[in-house]
Amino acid sequence: MPKIDLKASFVRHCECPTGARRVDFFDTAVPGFLLEVRCTGGKTFYQRYRDQSGRERQFKIGPAHVLTVSQARRKARSILAEAILGRDPQQEREERRSVPTLGEFVRDSYLPYAKNVKRSWQTDETILRIHILPRFGAFPLDQISNQAIADLLSRMREAGYASGTSNRVLILLRFIFNLGRKWGIPGSTTNPTAGLKTAPDVCRERFLSPDEAQRLLAALDADENQVAAAAIKLLLFTGARRNEVTHAKWEFVNWEKRTLLVPRAKSGKPRSIQLNSAALDLLRSLPRVEGNPFIFASPVTGRPSPSLHFPWWRIRDRAGLTDVRLHDLRHSFASFLVNQGVSLYVVQGLLGHTQARTTQRYAHLANDTLSDAAEMIGNVMTHSEPASNATCGLQTSVAT
Repeated sequence: MPKIDLKASFVRHCECPTGARRVDFFDTAVPGFLLEVRCTGGKTFYQRYRDQSGRERQFKIGPAHVLTVSQARRKARSILAEAILGRDPQQEREERRSVPTLGEFVRDSYLPYAKNVKRSWQTDETILRIHILPRFGAFPLDQISNQAIADLLSRMREAGYASGTSNRVLILLRFIFNLGRKWGIPGSTTNPTAGLKTAPDVCRERFLSPDEAQRLLAALDADENQVAAAAIKLLLFTGARRNEVTHAKWEFVNWEKRTLLVPRAKSGKPRSIQLNSAALDLLRSLPRVEGNPFIFASPVTGRPSPSLHFPWWRIRDRAGLTDVRLHDLRHSFASFLVNQGVSLYVVQGLLGHTQARTTQRYAHLANDTLSDAAEMIGNVMTHSEPASNATCGLQTSVAT
């Protein structure tokens, strides 16, 4: 291990001894600072030091044809100082190099995990593919900043995305970084979504009127895809969720109890959909395909339709209901019930809501119904009889 005062002239002219693969020239000024000269002619600066456990470590500073001796020596002193203060520069470098990009973490860790534990993993994959990975996929986890995420959310809102969509992006990123920290993934010790708040959800309430419902039914009867039309009718008659109907099987229908079993609902538990007379008549009118268990099987694939998107757009346009979403049929089902005086508790059960607060979005409709009922009583009291007789009658009924 020859020691020498490393100078620029020496670095330029020194060579590896004949027959050796390499030789290390140690600097006399900075302990552990060395120049490695290889038989191939390559020359590289290094700094050796001992970590807190007493193990010898070697930090590669850089090639001699790029760095000057003074630049390399300054870096060597910095590395030596960090080691004396208890840090391990080489370990920190290795950790930084092992930080995966967000795209790598999603591909190798997150999506395999989500497929096993989340029923909505396909929704996550779509959000990642469309909104998150194009912006952050190539970034190491520790280089995704709070401000960059805030900018993404702001751009989405400026582009006209609903608050619900941007909120899903934020919630998914927060969940991914929390998992990374839980699993000890390098680069995820801090969560860059910290302090960012979701935007207020715009509660979109679109209910069909009785007239609109009749127009929709007429458009359904006239549509060329009667399998999709029948599935949409059942959504309107039962207030069920789309997948609860499109994936329904004949074996799930209990004709005696007038129910349709959903083996695994959104809550993760089974639930039964109540079938009224219109729903039962619809089911009885449908042909069964021998050997196919699905009620609404595609005549082409024999499988449930993954989405009623295209038939629904065609049908709603013919009915003149271009602003109505498929999920609005569920809201309309609830509104029809509430407007007929059915309690929110019963509506909660029919919709399969596990939380009462979810059904509370229809509370204002219940209040309107109560207000109309109270107004009706007021009209009876003030217009049906003379005031004196009405008062006497009321007193008599109370006394009774």
